[in-house]
Amino acid sequence: MVRVSRARKAAVAVAVGALTAGVLVSCGADSPGEGVASAPNASDPACEKAAARYPDRLGGEELTFTDRPGVAVWGENAIVLRCGVELPLPTTDPCANVEGVNWVFREERSKDDSKVIVTYGRDPAVEVVVSDEVVAVDDVLIELSTLVEPIKAYRECVGADDVPAPTPSP
Repeated sequence: MVRVSRARKAAVAVAVGALTAGVLVSCGADSPGEGVASAPNASDPACEKAAARYPDRLGGEELTFTDRPGVAVWGENAIVLRCGVELPLPTTDPCANVEGVNWVFREERSKDDSKVIVTYGRDPAVEVVVSDEVVAVDDVLIELSTLVEPIKAYRECVGADDVPAPTPSP
């Protein structure tokens, strides 16, 4: 019979516990909403009204997470919405009007596997991160435009063609 000291048994138990915890943490990092923080202005009443109208499905994904103010996740983080983000400043980033809502594509914050899009000219602003696994980004923006349209607009995107040419000095 081999005798194992109590200290050795305790060390093995601690090692097994640490490995199990590590597996649980690494699995949890991929769960919907993991690591997604509420935006600074998520408690704005307009965000609360929008949250009451989150669609059950978006871009072919099921709503899977709404446990933080102003945050919604569809699928396994396929689409992540945060209401109450900082208002975007005027930018030269591409902007599109979708169903009366201006959306700015944040090129510097987008990655190879996801796109970051934020409303422009609405307070509070809404940010959406759409992973490349979602093929119908246009459909997502159409549905989300309906969701955020009630948020008061105060500004619109303009293109270079919309800016009047300077008049020459006499």
